[in-house]
Amino acid sequence: MTPPGWHPDPGHSGKGPAQERWWDGARWTGHVRASPAAMRRRRVRVGVGVVVGAVVLASIGGGVYLLGEEGGRPGAAASSPSASPDAPDAGRKDSGRGSEDNGPGEPAPPTEPGFATDLAAGISLPVPEGWEGRSGAVGAGLTTGEHPCPGDTAETCVRGGVFSAPAAALELAEGTPEEVAKKDIAVNAEESYGGETYGKITSHEELKSEAVTVAGQKGYAVRWKVVTEKGDDGYVESLVFPSPASTGMLVVVRSGFDVNKAAPKLSVLDEITRGIKAASGPGGANGGAA
Repeated sequence: MTPPGWHPDPGHSGKGPAQERWWDGARWTGHVRASPAAMRRRRVRVGVGVVVGAVVLASIGGGVYLLGEEGGRPGAAASSPSASPDAPDAGRKDSGRGSEDNGPGEPAPPTEPGFATDLAAGISLPVPEGWEGRSGAVGAGLTTGEHPCPGDTAETCVRGGVFSAPAAALELAEGTPEEVAKKDIAVNAEESYGGETYGKITSHEELKSEAVTVAGQKGYAVRWKVVTEKGDDGYVESLVFPSPASTGMLVVVRSGFDVNKAAPKLSVLDEITRGIKAASGPGGANGGAA
């Protein structure tokens, strides 16, 4: 049997951008997306002093609809899930939250109470009480504690943030979870606490670098404490593990917490990590925000 994955949509009329439909291993579902080559790119800005580069919320072309008649199983030439789409640019937004780029007729991920779902990665992140969770076609995010950024008060930062995306969407080179996590942590730290919002990072201390099991997958996590030039210092973590839904896909979860009494405790980050699960529903990716 052909494994679940994104394949050329057998019901596409040929009008408009090419699109793909999710094959759940037995039948075609109602989930469609633009083919990676046809995916339009839009600048998505996310407010943070934490993990700005990890929120990857891409647009999906086409609409959700069911085929009039179920198509057959994908042909041999399209038997593997397609590669994840490129990530759009990321930046900052005054709201301090991720946003889904779902235009007219573009499907938003289905919801699952208490979780934010990364449709492309096939995972759901638990939303802690008092946090805001956002699901996305490519990427999911959790944020809490909005406040003016110390280096630029016109921008809004958050006290804590956890964001996911397929490694390919972040343009990370292939490798083992350990190799990718060790490479990503420096990028995560710079995008979270470097630049105008917190000033440059003056030093860092590695708090842990270890193998972990997430959503039943063997992964790797690296955590740093960083000292910033302006405002609070911070904790950053890069967690990498295989997708429970797509063979060969690595998932990156970037986290960042301020070192501040108003910020969440690191124990909350550990609880979130333990609560990450394979997304339920069609395509193994069905979730939402609390």
